[in-house]
Amino acid sequence: MGVPNSDCDVLVVGAGVSGLTTAVCLAESGARVLIRAATPPAQTTSSAAGAIWGPHLVEQSARVDRWGRETLAVLRELAADPAAGVRTLSGVEGTRGVPPPAGQPEGAPAALPGWLSGLGAAPCRAGDLPPGFASGWRYTAPLAHMPTYLGYLHARFKAAGGHLETGTVGSLRAAGGEHGARAVLNCTGTGARDLLPDPALKPFRGQVVIAENPGLTEFFIGLPDDTTELVYLFPHGDTVVLGGTEVGGDWNTEPVPAVAMRILRDCAAIEPRVNGARVLGHRVGLRPFRPQVRLEAEPPGPGPLVVHNYGHGGAGITLSWGCAREAAGLAAQALS
Repeated sequence: MGVPNSDCDVLVVGAGVSGLTTAVCLAESGARVLIRAATPPAQTTSSAAGAIWGPHLVEQSARVDRWGRETLAVLRELAADPAAGVRTLSGVEGTRGVPPPAGQPEGAPAALPGWLSGLGAAPCRAGDLPPGFASGWRYTAPLAHMPTYLGYLHARFKAAGGHLETGTVGSLRAAGGEHGARAVLNCTGTGARDLLPDPALKPFRGQVVIAENPGLTEFFIGLPDDTTELVYLFPHGDTVVLGGTEVGGDWNTEPVPAVAMRILRDCAAIEPRVNGARVLGHRVGLRPFRPQVRLEAEPPGPGPLVVHNYGHGGAGITLSWGCAREAAGLAAQALS
């Protein structure tokens, strides 16, 4: 399958959830795959994700729906494997604002969003909602503990013969040529803004607090509005991920203490058991938002074929398997 003196058939640039999943698809299909990434998986934006399945900060389109459904099916299968770090969990997504109009049950939202239709969603009863929330949905969705899940994907990639190296890339085609690859997969997330460059890509900064779990068994997501910020609580066994933020254009990857205090305050207002929970760490990630996900092959030219798979916003894990399979299929055309 390879060419003489080549290190790989395909070079994947980026080791977040999109890069790792794409690399797994290619390696398990028999290609020799090398990942090169500026940071290892545990230091990517993906490792900071709350990581519940659901389209967030991403285009609304038929293709996003398709990628999401494909990924949902895979994550449900992976929930049966303890090593994957994926579980299906029940919880509530709530909306603040005015109570529903007269005649409509308290706690009932206006209409079921299409993406919730496959998650057994039901309108919340008033007692399901914390103070300040007027309506919401209760549903069950896959939730990934990202440090575990990224480690699982990396181990699966290595088991299929793949290799990962850290290092920066100045040019996709040049990096591919350096390794003798016939295809290069660009899974660089926010890195694509400067690498390509792609001015359409914009970071949405997310900061979370990792704390000891005081006994939470369900997730909660509080959607932001004009006066309040996004808030969520995702329990993972002994720990809980508390968030969050959604700040467009903010490139700061260092935790901000005042923001952490605000997150803890907002989460404790929803779940008082969080008050006084021991803080174990802080994570920051930059969601790679783009008006449209970029998943396409560049026109063939000199050097390896370049395939782009980035711009998933806050839906990286939600679209990961659907996008990875499509991107791997495009790359496979260069290998046949």
